[in-house]
Amino acid sequence: MSEVQSYYLYPSALFAEKEAHLVSTILGSCVAVCLYDPVLNIGGINHFMLPLWNGQGLASPRYGNIAIERLIERMLLLGSKKGNLKGKVFGGAEVIETKVANFYIGERNIKVAVDMLLEQNIPIVAKSVGGKLGRKILFNTQTGEVKQKYIEKQNL
Repeated sequence: MSEVQSYYLYPSALFAEKEAHLVSTILGSCVAVCLYDPVLNIGGINHFMLPLWNGQGLASPRYGNIAIERLIERMLLLGSKKGNLKGKVFGGAEVIETKVANFYIGERNIKVAVDMLLEQNIPIVAKSVGGKLGRKILFNTQTGEVKQKYIEKQNL
């Protein structure tokens, strides 16, 4: 068996390849959706910052609705059948105290991820969302396993 490669996923990006990778990313109010195909043993992950693209500017994976749609498309291009996909959702913490009413970006990011996966009939088999702490996650694209570590707030 070949060595599993490491990959760091930046915000506003997604990753899915046939070769096994350990993909890490750090989440605050951002959300990562992991998709895993247990039949082909392949997976993909996105990391989005805002819930919905408003139709202005570039439709990038910075937005949850675009990031999830593109990740599903990428998994299908790699040979997955949508009925085989399993979803996992991470992040969406309220790491920044805001006084602005209805600004809850983390909650809105979680909602778009959960709603879109349900609409696509992709079961959510695990999730760790919300709260006040950020998370570092490590996703094994070959096994679908996700390891998570909470990140304590730093006083500077």
